[in-house]
Amino acid sequence: MKLFTTNQIKELDAKTIELEDLTSVDLMNRASLALFKRIIQKIKLTDTILILAGPGNNGGDGLALGRLLVEAGYHVQTVLCHLETLSNDASVQLDRLQKIPNAEVFILKNVTDLSNFEGHNIILDALFGSGLNRPLMGFYAEIVHWIKRQVAQTLSIDLPSGLFGEDNSQNILENIVFADLVLGLQFPRLSFLMPENESFIKEWELVNIGILPGAIEAMQTPYAYTEMHDLTPILKMRSRFSHKGTYGKGLLIAGSPGMMGAAILSSKGALRSGIGLLNVRIPDSGVSILQTTTPEAIIQSYHSEGFCDESELIDLDGYSAIAVGPGIRTAKEQVSSMENLLKQRPCALILDADALNILAENKNLLKMLPKNTVLTPHPKEFDRLAGKTARTGFERLESAREFATEHQVYLILKGSYTACISPNGECHFNSTGNPGMATGGTGDVLTGIVLSLLAQGYQPAEACKLSVYLHGLSGDLALKKQSQESLLASDLIKNLGKAFSKLRT
Repeated sequence: MKLFTTNQIKELDAKTIELEDLTSVDLMNRASLALFKRIIQKIKLTDTILILAGPGNNGGDGLALGRLLVEAGYHVQTVLCHLETLSNDASVQLDRLQKIPNAEVFILKNVTDLSNFEGHNIILDALFGSGLNRPLMGFYAEIVHWIKRQVAQTLSIDLPSGLFGEDNSQNILENIVFADLVLGLQFPRLSFLMPENESFIKEWELVNIGILPGAIEAMQTPYAYTEMHDLTPILKMRSRFSHKGTYGKGLLIAGSPGMMGAAILSSKGALRSGIGLLNVRIPDSGVSILQTTTPEAIIQSYHSEGFCDESELIDLDGYSAIAVGPGIRTAKEQVSSMENLLKQRPCALILDADALNILAENKNLLKMLPKNTVLTPHPKEFDRLAGKTARTGFERLESAREFATEHQVYLILKGSYTACISPNGECHFNSTGNPGMATGGTGDVLTGIVLSLLAQGYQPAEACKLSVYLHGLSGDLALKKQSQESLLASDLIKNLGKAFSKLRT
């Protein structure tokens, strides 16, 4: 699913109106009817509903909803909150609502009058949507604070009032509504996917308001939201006459004394994702551990302090993908080993964990990265790589897009809605996963999955998107037998087979 900025969404609305020969009120009516159909699935006829409508088109949606809900027999009070001129469409909707018998419509000029409307169990927030371009202050900020003091369930249309559609680094955060549910119009807003906005959006759902598919297709955007139907077509089918050589030979460089678990988890992640042959390069001290826990892996041990010492260089011939980093630590011998490896220009390279920390501390190595290398940082690892600390998730995202373009690498920026960023700046947000995956070792499993898919011949962009989706889906499937608190990285490995099967159905 494509994601668009606020300005692009305005263009899509205008294009739909033009090509379908509609008026803007017609499109508002269509959107309001779609919202109405979703809202009545969420509320009961016995609920008491307070609609707070603003002066713009978001308020117009609220006024249209008020009319539809009254006509359907719901107990609704609609309060129009404005100190300035209404938009034309909001004026039309206000006139229609006021003509409905039994409609209770009030014009709010003083915030203290809101005390007359306390006690509802549903508040429909239609003050401001994604058209907002400055922080709420004064009259409207006071209304937001009143909403936040109520015990009612708050449903916001388009966005929680006060929240911007993209970057909120300059916003006044205390003047934003806390929404129990946001009903997004057609597309998720980018701000839905940013960690700094979690407190404002408890849940979100999308409502199809009928934006013209052709207009969506024609509109270019670097952002997308990856869902199952996007990935099913790229999942490779296995030939009856295939053999282990068909599915690639990968090299995993991982582990150190006390950190062999990282090597085990990455190895099993790769093996459960269909790699044909997996070689694992580990220190001598870990051989018996890995041989016992992961007999399917071919062990390649090294004797020196570094994984690619001058005396023990790695022969890269025959490997279709190489992953480096889980649990290797960052000693000076590993730094020189990383440089020795990069000098050999390995193909299909994945760097994770300590390999990223080595890059962050030795930025001269960034220039040596082969084109299309895959980096898998969590937010703090990325900040160290980029050399600056982001104030917000959106700022980090844009920094990551610049970094990927500058260094011609793929970035898997891990977290909720993990972002897969390509060297051309395209960014695909993942739709699977849960907070139970915020535990040690899950990133190691992901590294193994990426290694496996690259070794099998998936293109880097495909491998990144498919890996994070399967990784998150495995976590979601594991959660059916676990709690978020009890979930382990090894639970993801146990559910990878089910994740692949689910993706094929």
